[in-house]
Amino acid sequence: MEILIPIFSSFFALRLVSLAISIKNEKKIITQGGIQHGKLNSMLITLAHIAFYFSCLFEAYIGNHWQFDGIAQIGLGLLLFAYIILFCVIYQLRNIWTLKIYILPKHKINTSFLFKWVKHPNYFLNIIPELIGMAILCKASITFCVLFPVYLVLLFKRIKQEEKAMQHLM
Repeated sequence: MEILIPIFSSFFALRLVSLAISIKNEKKIITQGGIQHGKLNSMLITLAHIAFYFSCLFEAYIGNHWQFDGIAQIGLGLLLFAYIILFCVIYQLRNIWTLKIYILPKHKINTSFLFKWVKHPNYFLNIIPELIGMAILCKASITFCVLFPVYLVLLFKRIKQEEKAMQHLM
């Protein structure tokens, strides 16, 4: 328990840092005439993300899964990978990165290496590994089996919304 809580708290804090970056960028985008798409789905994804994190922690608590063994280390490795990708994506997109879908009037598509070779890297290389990593870290199999499929439905709906919103730019 002594190490799992600080690890969990550290990654949750990093999520809050990304939220602060998103809010700052969102305010600027709105002043530049950015239009939000998929508002309801964005809210549902936010709630699902928070529910997933805390459900994993609760499952670790009720199952007494506090050992930092080889399995937990795999989860930590996935989380580290996911967060490195998250901050690479934030760096690549800079002022247009948000947790929501915003399209600017003169929006430009990012064609950097990461975006050129992986379609939707924030989703496939950050969010999905992040959730899997958190479930493995906490040994939260029930959370994974119940909430992960729900999250995937919301995430794939978001991908479709994002692609539709950016269709005119391609």
